[in-house]
Amino acid sequence: MAEPTKRRPIRRWLFIFGCGVLLLLAAAAAVPSWRQGCLRSIGWLLVAQDELAPVDLIVLSSDSLAAGALEAADLVKAGYAQRVAVFDRPQLPVQRELIRRGAPPYDPAAFLKLVLHSQGVSDIVDLPSVSGTNDEGRVLRDWCSANSIHSVIFVSVRDHSRRTRRVLARTLGRENVRAIVRYTRWSEFDPDTWWHSRDGQRIEVQEGEKLLADILLHPF
Repeated sequence: MAEPTKRRPIRRWLFIFGCGVLLLLAAAAAVPSWRQGCLRSIGWLLVAQDELAPVDLIVLSSDSLAAGALEAADLVKAGYAQRVAVFDRPQLPVQRELIRRGAPPYDPAAFLKLVLHSQGVSDIVDLPSVSGTNDEGRVLRDWCSANSIHSVIFVSVRDHSRRTRRVLARTLGRENVRAIVRYTRWSEFDPDTWWHSRDGQRIEVQEGEKLLADILLHPF
């Protein structure tokens, strides 16, 4: 079956982006005087953060995990909101097998709630299951509309934060819900040193491609 033609230009641009990143890295390595500044600029392309303000709800991204829970707890302590919302996740085959064998359950959402409770957060909201950033935007839009939520602080990780801001602007913005994007201080990705490790390099390339795809699919 032939691949849909509309996907071909996107993949071509993603390939061009990957080649461009490699060329920039090679150029930066060849000119020590501006190497680090160039690499830092590339890293910060993935990162976005908004000014804080009081909101109706703090939302944890599904991939921020314990780092996001700690950030959300600090935001609650600082008085920006009282409620924290946690996305559920689709049950994995390994989770079902653990249950079948009577092993301790593996439940990321339950663990996040334990972390939040340990930090003094008592008002926790369950959000429906999601898989990915775009899904988070759609599910959160519908939930906010059904529950009269007009403003949220969305806690993300650094490398997803700019793409997350774009997704929330498209989804929540259409419902006049104000979305403040904040990345957790305990994110693994560091835009100032990402090229020092293989994990940092992998995240930069992968998230850069996803951001570019989002820009190409939704240029306005």
